Amino acid sequence: MAKAFFRLQKFLRRTQFLLFFLTAAYLMAGSLLLLQRSRLVIQQGSRGTSANQALPASGVMAGVSIGVDTKTMQNPRASARLLEGTDALAESALEQRHSPRWLMSRNSELRQLRRRWFHRFIHEEQPAHMRGSNGIERAAEGKGTYIGCFSDDSRERTLKGAVFYDLRKMTVSHCQEACAERAYAYAGLEYGAECYCGNRLPSTASRPEECNSECKGQRGSVCGGVNRLSVYRVEEPRAAARPRRNVIYRGCFRAPENLTDTFPASLIQPNLTVEMCSEFCSKKEFPLAVIRGPECYCGYPTRRFTLHDGAEGPRCPQLHSGSGAGAVAAGTHCLVYQTPVQDTRCTDRKFLTTKSKVFVALSSFPGAGNTWARHLIEHATGYYTGSYYFDGTLYNKGFKGEKDHWRSRRTICVKTHESGKTEIEMFDSAILLIRNPYKSLVAEFNRKYAGHLGYATDRNWKSKEWPDFVNSYASWWASHVLDWLKYGKRLLIIHYEDLKQSLIPTLREMVEFLNMTVTEDRLLCVENNRDGNFKRSGTKQKGFEPFTPEMKDLINSYILTVDEALRKRNFTGLPREYVPR
Repeated sequence: MAKAFFRLQKFLRRTQFLLFFLTAAYLMAGSLLLLQRSRLVIQQGSRGTSANQALPASGVMAGVSIGVDTKTMQNPRASARLLEGTDALAESALEQRHSPRWLMSRNSELRQLRRRWFHRFIHEEQPAHMRGSNGIERAAEGKGTYIGCFSDDSRERTLKGAVFYDLRKMTVSHCQEACAERAYAYAGLEYGAECYCGNRLPSTASRPEECNSECKGQRGSVCGGVNRLSVYRVEEPRAAARPRRNVIYRGCFRAPENLTDTFPASLIQPNLTVEMCSEFCSKKEFPLAVIRGPECYCGYPTRRFTLHDGAEGPRCPQLHSGSGAGAVAAGTHCLVYQTPVQDTRCTDRKFLTTKSKVFVALSSFPGAGNTWARHLIEHATGYYTGSYYFDGTLYNKGFKGEKDHWRSRRTICVKTHESGKTEIEMFDSAILLIRNPYKSLVAEFNRKYAGHLGYATDRNWKSKEWPDFVNSYASWWASHVLDWLKYGKRLLIIHYEDLKQSLIPTLREMVEFLNMTVTEDRLLCVENNRDGNFKRSGTKQKGFEPFTPEMKDLINSYILTVDEALRKRNFTGLPREYVPR
């Protein structure tokens, strides 16, 4: 009997182990299958997401920012605080604006955004598929000629022209086209996602196998390596097919006393044209082409030549055109043009070498220009900015602080749209960026339906989403400012309009608040690259008025409330263009 019991016990132990093993294998297989199917659904959904889901169309889905939609869950609380402290706001409007139906729709939207962000993040973190003796086989791509693998140094770039990032879709042809559009002769790719342009071939060659990083946008293509550039010669199109260079007229200015000392390159050419001078300066890798009679000068904006005081009028007779027309200026004045070359004196950025002792927020309502302000701060200081959220599109375009934990203190400041006592008191100080609510609401609605650089369609504006959006977000604009005024420990108030109109003085004030010092030439470089890649593309409707009289009354009441709160705290009130007259 004992022997039989012993055999039964031994059998049960083996069975228990076998069942445990089978259960674990089943769960692992199910998890892998579920993840694979989820990725497939996400990929299919990105091709055809409806407007009712509050997601942008395909191709710009990456522009969705988790941070903005996280706010909608806190918006009712923030609005309630605003209404509680202001007698002018009605409680009935609060109940209608923050009904359970409104909350459910936004919570559903938030879950979808988080789900998409998770799968997007997992996809980006997966290692590239490596094959071949040196990891990747170089695929012949684009019309350029592959030159070879060359060394690069982040402190002294091998190719000193324009710089582009796409940490998700970079390809060899994409880099070549970007460099060709800006009149560069060579295109170099590094780390699988970085593109550098230049007109001078690198001198230090490396072993071919050291360029082993796969391009993020296409398997089988080489995009450099760690401190290694895969360099291509950009094919020069035929004269008949050559695209017109994007040359921008900057104005007429008084010429410096000594032009040859101010500008490092020059050319004297009878019958000089704008196109001749621009081509010459582009090949020399300078962003400015300066013309005085038959003389062409190339260089940068500097303290000797700031481009701040234009002198248009009878002293500057001219025909400024990029199509080959002649260009003439008086002896004491010169004509200035922006070439397609990027001013790279302020494009180098890095993380802080030691943790910051002061935790600084860059706070704003969505649509108030936070991304543009980050662009200016990063290029002025040379350090990355962080973010309370994760936006894959911004990370892909070079904002590497997006993936750094927002509390790491390795960034110069941290973007946030948060409000509320707990969220605000986490920071030691803050730059509070305020923009006209009418412009902010339009900008955020465009971002919501067309990404960072697009415009919402006429159908979006005429849908019921727009009135609901204004009713909920307008109160958030006001409560955001009021909360930061109430709980912020040390604030610098910056108005978007002041930053746009007086960029260098306002940016210098922001940099000093961050306890940084920068040179005047670097600030001038930032001014020369002021727009970055953040101007919206597409057709903007002229004379379009999306706000009804009822909407204007609501927004105007919030404007007056915020203006009064700013003045009570001894800050400058809102610009006159905000306040209804």
